[in-house]
Amino acid sequence: MLGDVSITDTGNARDARAPGLAALAGLLADETRAVCLLALLDGRAWTAGELARHAGVAPSTLSEHLGKLVAGGLLAEERQGRHRYVRLADTRVAQLVEDLAVQVAPHPAHRPRTLRAASAGSAMARGRTCYDHLAGRLGIAVTDALTAHGLLSTVGEPGGRTDEAEAGPRASGPAAPASSAGSSASPASPASRERATGFLLTEAGLRWFERSGIALDRATRRPLARACLDWTERRPHLAGAAGAALCRHALDAGWCVRIGSERAVKVTAAGERALAELLGIEARTLR
Repeated sequence: MLGDVSITDTGNARDARAPGLAALAGLLADETRAVCLLALLDGRAWTAGELARHAGVAPSTLSEHLGKLVAGGLLAEERQGRHRYVRLADTRVAQLVEDLAVQVAPHPAHRPRTLRAASAGSAMARGRTCYDHLAGRLGIAVTDALTAHGLLSTVGEPGGRTDEAEAGPRASGPAAPASSAGSSASPASPASRERATGFLLTEAGLRWFERSGIALDRATRRPLARACLDWTERRPHLAGAAGAALCRHALDAGWCVRIGSERAVKVTAAGERALAELLGIEARTLR
């Protein structure tokens, strides 16, 4: 009978990953360290002093926390003179932090108490960087437009046409949404390898990035397209190498500018024109 069988009798060994998982959970189970990890989702390097002021703790206290995060592999550090800079170790850490943060609904007691705090929260919801890609309503608007034009598809949808007739929107103007008819991307294509990540960059999408002058690293081992659940919109936005390339181009080309001291970004007039021409996104949805 099953009740007579012990755990030892089943031959199941204790999972060797358990100690590491417990240690990782311990690193995250501190509010000061959580504040630092969330701040570093802006993708930039911060000094220890900047993080100490942001977290509202003494520099000596913050230094101790940073030491644990670096030792645990969540942060990477470098020193320039007397300054100590830290950043998230890699995209996997950023994904972990963002995925955990989206599970936490804001507590009523934590609602903004000042106009400045409310304005900062509104700006973050409107548009921000999520490590190295765009998030908030801006990120969702771009993702929806890419999907509508057949440049991006979700798991379970056709992978987009691979013939030359399915070229996607030109860099000089928006195109009508691509038809869902046609063959799927071949299993050997770069697009087809992205299916497990939630989003798939179609062959038309690859050509659109090239024609729009957005440098896309297709040799990276990082997924070209990945769905990242947006913690304010509660919908997935585009991440991965394509999301990073688009965000980098938007900042470098002046389509977006950083505002405030956190991750918020604002679409400029030039950005509104470019997004309207390239993806047909209406300016009012970006404000």
